[in-house]
Amino acid sequence: MIKFPVLRYFVFIFLLCGFSAQAVARVTADQLAVVVNTADKNSRLIAQYYREKRGIPEQNIIEVRFPASGNALSEKDFNRVYRQVEKQAPDTVQYYALAWSKPFKVGCMSITSAFAFGFDKRFCAKGCKATRRSAYYNSDSEKPKDELKVVPTMMLAGSSLQQIYAMIDRGVAADFTQPEATAYLMNTSDKARNVRSRRYPVIQQLLSENINIDQVDGDVLKGRKDVMFYFTGLTKVKAIESNRYLPGAIADHLTSSGGNLFGFRQMSILRWLDAGVTASYGTVVEPCAFTQKFPNPGIVIERYTEGESLIQAYWKSVAWPGQGVFVGEPMASPYATKQ
Repeated sequence: MIKFPVLRYFVFIFLLCGFSAQAVARVTADQLAVVVNTADKNSRLIAQYYREKRGIPEQNIIEVRFPASGNALSEKDFNRVYRQVEKQAPDTVQYYALAWSKPFKVGCMSITSAFAFGFDKRFCAKGCKATRRSAYYNSDSEKPKDELKVVPTMMLAGSSLQQIYAMIDRGVAADFTQPEATAYLMNTSDKARNVRSRRYPVIQQLLSENINIDQVDGDVLKGRKDVMFYFTGLTKVKAIESNRYLPGAIADHLTSSGGNLFGFRQMSILRWLDAGVTASYGTVVEPCAFTQKFPNPGIVIERYTEGESLIQAYWKSVAWPGQGVFVGEPMASPYATKQ
């Protein structure tokens, strides 16, 4: 676990105050490529459903083939697939959506980071060590592939095909809704996993005009009807199904293996999606309690409520995302305005 230095604290405040000055365009259909594994029948179905719901151009559907049964893809297989995707992607593409639930890992990296950066062991760590910083972190770039050589990536994944369809539907339904909602920031009893809570007071001070922010002391949030954000730190989060998550909602729990999508030792981030959330994030290998390896609630709340699409706001909130996987509907834009 690391400290949050005073200097970095004030830099964080400065960034929160400064980065929302210009309007940022939402992600458009021609900017997103959907990657399909032809060896996975459900992958084809997910891609077809998503294409129809989001109007993805036919040329942006990229077909590749690799083993679909395991949690991890080998570095060799990934590099082969990655080259095929790069070759097929139209010049307009700035983001990827992966239409499958397995694999979610490539060696020591998450699969979303491997597609975003290319496989690079500098984004990995053995034990409690730092990893390479994302050039996209807190960036105002609207064309990350062209400007930063980063292709933010999100998995269209879930516990079942119907659950994935429902997640996609929620993302589509979120657009332009400008909801009256609340961001719930949980201050839990788990000291090791509650490290993000030190940021909560400044987040509430600076962002309360954007959205209602509720700091909650406790491990359980029950019966809330207006959840747009839910950030906590626990190995397992109780009663999440009792809440109503608005279309486009983001929720995650800081823990070691939430990104092990089909694991049981700790709660998988797929449980958030089962409960009605539109996107979540978790690590696929032991990260230690580095706040940089998890979403910064202030950044994602600020950028999302200022009109950025989900994939933009969520990806920009993680400084060291190499070990973490993003799952959700990337184009959801509840706070965007129609042109």
